[in-house]
Amino acid sequence: RNIDINLENAQQARRVRDRIMGFELSPVLWRKIKPGLSAGRVQSVAVRLIVEREREIQAFRPETAFRVTALFDVPTEQGTASMRAELNKRFATEAEATALLEACRQAAFSVESVATRPTKRVPAPPFTTSTLQQEAARKLGFPVALTMRVAQALYESGRITYMRTDSMNLSNLCLSSCAPVIEQLMGSGYHKRRTYHTHSKGAQEAHEAIRPTFMNEATITGTAQERRLYELIWKRTAASQMADAQVEKTTVTINISGAEEQFVANGEVVRFDGFLKVYHESTDEEATNNDEGNLLPAMKAG
Repeated sequence: RNIDINLENAQQARRVRDRIMGFELSPVLWRKIKPGLSAGRVQSVAVRLIVEREREIQAFRPETAFRVTALFDVPTEQGTASMRAELNKRFATEAEATALLEACRQAAFSVESVATRPTKRVPAPPFTTSTLQQEAARKLGFPVALTMRVAQALYESGRITYMRTDSMNLSNLCLSSCAPVIEQLMGSGYHKRRTYHTHSKGAQEAHEAIRPTFMNEATITGTAQERRLYELIWKRTAASQMADAQVEKTTVTINISGAEEQFVANGEVVRFDGFLKVYHESTDEEATNNDEGNLLPAMKAG
């Protein structure tokens, strides 16, 4: 094809700019950092962005803030439930926070408003090798090596399917056997047949997901570690074949008598527990007091 002279001129301009900047900057890099580095129109802009960001970080002066968290006892039909709420204001000094706490000693607390938004939660898929290792670490405190050693023992004794797999697929045999077990233990409204597929490239799907060999065996005999890991696998598999949980995302605002500040609790009120009756998936964020999945007791204004 014909040469586009505009593209040719653009290339020449880039070449000149590279040399104007590179010939002057590269020797600086050799002296200041290490020989062999190069600078040019692209690297120089990137370095400038990094330097400006670093200067912002160095100029930043952290400010101390104090937050107040309350733990309320809420009366319910089943007795008393515990609820965590955070003050809607953060204090600059510890003295201000302490003053509010002292005022709270004599204060009365009341629910001003309850804002709800209906939603649903779906169960997690059956275990693969990596998700089993993660959940065993979170829920049971098992190191990866221990999890695989116990899973190997369960597999060799015929309790679970092969424990090295990327597949989330369950066999028709397992799907068919889940239905009567769930309906018998939880009720007919709790079963929902589901199929799962792995979307990641290069997944090893020769085996199905990690599941109990016989779903009608909710517990087994064996060592304490084998029983705990088997129970985790059974619950995860059963939950994957159960109905969605119907929940309401809820924000509760709590007044403090004699104070302008309010406590706010975020969480969920469960209207139909569905798979949550059996299993709740853990997350790494839960360790940082994330309100996602925080179950609140049912409340009303006043």
